[in-house]
Amino acid sequence: MQPTVSVIIPVYNEKQSIQDCLLSLRKQDYPKIDIIVIDDGSTDGSMHVVEQIGDCTILRQEHQGPAIARNAAAQQAKGDILVFVDADMTFDPLYISALVAPIVSEKTKGTFTKEEYVSNWEHVWARCWNHAQAIADNRRVPIDFPDTSPVFRAIEKKEFDRVQGYDPIGYTDDWTLSRKLGYHATPAVGAICYHRNPDTLREVFQQSRWIGKNEFLSGSLFRRGFNALRFFPPVQGLIGIAEAFRFASPAMIIFRLVYGSGIWWSVLTAWRERNK
Repeated sequence: MQPTVSVIIPVYNEKQSIQDCLLSLRKQDYPKIDIIVIDDGSTDGSMHVVEQIGDCTILRQEHQGPAIARNAAAQQAKGDILVFVDADMTFDPLYISALVAPIVSEKTKGTFTKEEYVSNWEHVWARCWNHAQAIADNRRVPIDFPDTSPVFRAIEKKEFDRVQGYDPIGYTDDWTLSRKLGYHATPAVGAICYHRNPDTLREVFQQSRWIGKNEFLSGSLFRRGFNALRFFPPVQGLIGIAEAFRFASPAMIIFRLVYGSGIWWSVLTAWRERNK
């Protein structure tokens, strides 16, 4: 008997992509899927799109970030296995079946996939996003990535509940689950999916502001200082010059300046909050 899978999608201003995400989930060959969309305080009409498509559970909360959204949705989930995806993802029809197969066969308690690709590779800023992670092609996960990951795409619900889900620490909150569990996700073969990279400079800036809210820019004074310097826009510009030659893409210079500015926006905002 196949276990039920609950697919959890936090949504914050994803009007542009949520329709494709939900429609590709409808095409999955796995027979027992329920979809939970939790609105994290969207203001762009995202949920109107979700309501028009229907065939999913809709939850709502004030804007508190994806960790709290995922935890709230997991509390309402009825599935034996939880699958966490983003609203800007689409999926091969065999994605869910392949992702949960190692869990169903009791080989592991949680999985991730290495077969994740950029869906909008034709856009220069989407390519720059990958290049900034030292990835030259359209893979979202490097070809030499290890066989474990701190980030789960699928996990037994009882395991998720045992540690009370994610800690809301910012950009790296999806790493907290593996820390609390004491083990990492293992790879699922054939779980093919596609992820939309930011493809406008505005989106690059907005996403980098979220990246700036992460644990690597907190902690000890030395660590904060080192990382703040590394992401300082002029330093990012110098990195961009080197990457422009490496990837034959002059756009990397502009990309890095915008990327660093977004991160520094969050750093300065956090500093002002701490010193009020």
